[in-house]
Amino acid sequence: MPSENFVSVVLPCYNPQPGWEESVEANFIKLTGILTNIELIIVNDGSTRNFEPSRIKKNLAQYPVTIVSYDKNRGKGYALRQGVKQAKGDIIIYTDIDFPYSFRSFLDIHASLNSNGLDVAVGLRSENYYTHLPVARVRISRFLKTLTAKFIKIPIIDTQCGLKGFNKTGKAAFLETTIDRFLFDLEFIFLSARKNLRIKSVQVELREGVQLSHMPWKILIQESGNFLKILYRSMFDSNKR
Repeated sequence: MPSENFVSVVLPCYNPQPGWEESVEANFIKLTGILTNIELIIVNDGSTRNFEPSRIKKNLAQYPVTIVSYDKNRGKGYALRQGVKQAKGDIIIYTDIDFPYSFRSFLDIHASLNSNGLDVAVGLRSENYYTHLPVARVRISRFLKTLTAKFIKIPIIDTQCGLKGFNKTGKAAFLETTIDRFLFDLEFIFLSARKNLRIKSVQVELREGVQLSHMPWKILIQESGNFLKILYRSMFDSNKR
């Protein structure tokens, strides 16, 4: 059984950039210098290139490392649910395979859960974050925040940051999500708020030099339907009160 404050780090992965193994190894070993009770879970979301976990298993052999893999790409939300199911930690933190957020940001998320009694800690992106995004993604992100604030009554409107953490109560809510791709974060915050979990935003920063990718329009069109589903559930909950 895991000891108290055991931490699970969950990383979803789809067709990662060459050299991703070195980044994961360096960042995880850095974390082990501060968080001694820690495990790593990597989820291969149907990658067709650049995913060969043998180096990770060899170089991190002294640490608890789990690799979850399946053939068909299902989306980040689906991948994270598979990883979170495997997580043994009292605290679970997920981020992207390239650790795009600063080391201090990761530790601040951990501290909020470890010391402040939160169920869910949600990364809050600064204005500087948007200078690293393609213009189209900036507009989409801000438009989603506007829609969320106006139509979905939750305490967090910046729901899409790729760095979040939760305790075992938050884990149960996370595993109730059903959205496989972009809007699983929004669904998670919505479910957590509906369950009256203790949720708080934590300011986070990107690492120096990080540039974020474009988002395919196909995914955006698909996710518009998921937004409407969450909106319907929000309106249904309001009508029940």
